[in-house]
Amino acid sequence: MVSYSWWTGKIRLSESQGEEINSVEGSNVALVIGITGIVGTSLAKILLRPDVPGGRWKVYGVARRAQPRWFEDAPIEYIQCNVLDEADAHDKITPLRDVTHLFWVVWVNRSTEERNCKDNGKMFQNVLDALLPNAPGLQHIVLQTGVQHYIGPFTSMGEVCIHDPPFKEDMPRLPVPSFYYTLEDILFETARKKDGLTWSIHRPNDIFGFSPWSLMNILGSLAVYAAICKHENLPFRYPGNQVTWEQFGDASDSELIAEQQIWACIEPSAKNQAFNVSNGDVFNYKGMWSLLAGKFGLEVAPYDGQPISLKELMKDKGPVWDAIVEEHDLIPTKLEDVGNWWFVDWTLNRTVSSILSMNKSKEFGFLEFRNTEVSILHWIDRMQRKKIIP
Repeated sequence: MVSYSWWTGKIRLSESQGEEINSVEGSNVALVIGITGIVGTSLAKILLRPDVPGGRWKVYGVARRAQPRWFEDAPIEYIQCNVLDEADAHDKITPLRDVTHLFWVVWVNRSTEERNCKDNGKMFQNVLDALLPNAPGLQHIVLQTGVQHYIGPFTSMGEVCIHDPPFKEDMPRLPVPSFYYTLEDILFETARKKDGLTWSIHRPNDIFGFSPWSLMNILGSLAVYAAICKHENLPFRYPGNQVTWEQFGDASDSELIAEQQIWACIEPSAKNQAFNVSNGDVFNYKGMWSLLAGKFGLEVAPYDGQPISLKELMKDKGPVWDAIVEEHDLIPTKLEDVGNWWFVDWTLNRTVSSILSMNKSKEFGFLEFRNTEVSILHWIDRMQRKKIIP
């Protein structure tokens, strides 16, 4: 994938076209909480480029599970830690005294938004309590939230949205609980207590990227669904509603999100600001369905307007995925690792159209963009190269 690089002013190439990187680390030290997630994976890659702002960074990467096989070649210091456990967070985070920038790109999903607020807030506070007294050089905190800031939590299906798109950063909060608001309040209070500490908030829409373990990997889950349809000779039906099938929305490439987050760490005018982040164009899932069908040798089944639950459809497909993994010699994964069906059902059955305004981000100087169709094909290609999907 080719894109314009805001930090060099030159065209750069994707990993499949580029050359090996060797450089000296700069003075910036990143602590990425959620390193194996969909944006954490992109941060791990981009922070180590020689042309990244601040020089090649030193990177600590934290995740709950052991380092996965598909992540073994990442030249970072990998730390297995359950940050929801206060003692584990203290033991693993306290020694990281040279951290200058904290990237919060992780979350946990619970059955109610009140529990989401409690557990996500606790995770964030545990890390801050361990880091702040022991990392005197901490300069900036990056907090990633998302479009639910404007349309309401997952449990609401967008029914509490009081705003009309395009959504802008200065729109007021919705009158409902949201763990995004909880995290923001913790961030604001932390910055108020520590002189010189700055922050930035980043709000993407549907994220396209690479991470078999991400709770919000819509593209990866749909690629797995397509692979199962191909394997079982099933019709490739669109499972969502008429709104998402036809209406246009936008998406956020995970590398674009990572680049904006790094930009906000370095650019003085971007400090203490919230920014939307989307590719800068629009798409609908009708168009995506044709792209997916082409990549997997499928025909698009006629859309009948009747949503189907992939959570229900896929509940007994574990053995099918096991057979696909064996047949195509893929990296061993379980279906529940690579298919997040509840999230697919939520995303494809939203009742509101969501488009993020990128005006503020551009006015502050971040001009990067992505072609969403190219992004879709790029990430499917990468999943195939990494032997996650056939």
